[in-house]
Amino acid sequence: MTMIHTDICVIGAGAAGLSVAAGAAQMGARVVLIEAGEMGGDCLNSGCVPSKALLAAAHKAHQTAQSAFGVAGHDPAPDFAAAKDHLRSVIARIAPVDSQARFEGLGVRVIRARARFRSPTTLTAGDHVITARRFVIATGSRPAVPSVPGLGDVPYLTNETLFDLSARPDHLIIIGGGPIGIEMAQAHRRLGSAVTVVEAARALGRDDPEAVALVLARLRAEGVTIHEGAAVTAVSGQAGAVRVDTAQGQSVTGTHLLIAIGRQPVVDGLGLDLAGVDHGPGGIAVDAGLRSSNRRIFAIGDVTGGAQFTHVAGYQAGVIVRSMLFGLRARGRSDHIPRVTYTDPELAQVGLTEAEARKIHGARLTIVRADFAHNDRAIATGQAQGFAKVMVVRGRPVGAVIVGPQAGELIQVWALALAARLKISAVAGMISPYPTLGEINKRVAGAYFAPRLFESPWVKRVVRFVQRLP
Repeated sequence: MTMIHTDICVIGAGAAGLSVAAGAAQMGARVVLIEAGEMGGDCLNSGCVPSKALLAAAHKAHQTAQSAFGVAGHDPAPDFAAAKDHLRSVIARIAPVDSQARFEGLGVRVIRARARFRSPTTLTAGDHVITARRFVIATGSRPAVPSVPGLGDVPYLTNETLFDLSARPDHLIIIGGGPIGIEMAQAHRRLGSAVTVVEAARALGRDDPEAVALVLARLRAEGVTIHEGAAVTAVSGQAGAVRVDTAQGQSVTGTHLLIAIGRQPVVDGLGLDLAGVDHGPGGIAVDAGLRSSNRRIFAIGDVTGGAQFTHVAGYQAGVIVRSMLFGLRARGRSDHIPRVTYTDPELAQVGLTEAEARKIHGARLTIVRADFAHNDRAIATGQAQGFAKVMVVRGRPVGAVIVGPQAGELIQVWALALAARLKISAVAGMISPYPTLGEINKRVAGAYFAPRLFESPWVKRVVRFVQRLP
């Protein structure tokens, strides 16, 4: 066994672990990075990157089929295998950034093995025994699989296996109507598959119902069947002929089954009890500074059971790097974290939803909105469906939702406003180039001040008085 003593030992080479390792090593710390699987983790290999690449291919196929602006569309006969080639090429192009060679070039010692704690200060990985001043657990999450009768006897896909398909599913059944399920439903429908989504509650249930309604209406118009309030009671069949039964008496038969009900933290096999780290089915318990019950050990990213986004992992990495390297008191926030569902139209949210804001702030809440129907760029490009809505309390935004073209790009203005605790007047005073979709943010901010200016009797009196002056 090789003995290693280091400043920081990171377990997991996904988005969270890589961010810590790169930052710490470049600032002079000795870093050991342990990864048993693929470098880049879920995001690069089976999550964000391949799903967005597949969505892009599907969007291209859909746009080619549409007739618009005097240009006739045509049936593109999507080549599913070629779309998957695009997906793999995207992963290959990004992979060097997350590669072992790059991190070793930064001075990180990379060990490709499984890590297991032996004590609160020591772990083993392959033939190595490692002690460190600080440990970071960033083992991520894996697809959650429901306990449904018959599911274990039927072949099914998760996000970890879906992108390995080279042939297009004739009929893809998706259990789960969250962001992953809805994104993959639209992507596969646009690439020629029949698609049925089965959701036990409400599809995209975390998001603004008015915004969700526009997304689901588009999917249904494109031919996706969506069953909401349909709890799955049994799964049966075989490869190529899978049947899903629900408590409402519905039965759906398809060729492929995708499980997309969410993800669960990866905590098994780490020896967390030996390390003195509190954990449970919901992940590793951490404080506001992302420390576990063992103060030497931090946990970040999906393994904590919080918001499961790559950008959250990167943000949390920055929080603990400040603490570990500089001894600064650092606390994570969650009120300014944006999230996006990359359907067409896109759906983006930051901060509180309308329902959450009403519950917390009551009568102090003001809601302002602007529609893409009044945005000249959206009209010119035929994308004039959707809206931006901002929740404001005492002149400061506390949440925003945008549904429409490029909502994921547009929400960043409000993410900045919440992160910096700006007043809505800062956005209202911004000059947006004309014509751009971004004007909708200035318009919605202006809607907050419009009644205060145009409907105020005091403003009218001041104006009339000034006009009488010589």
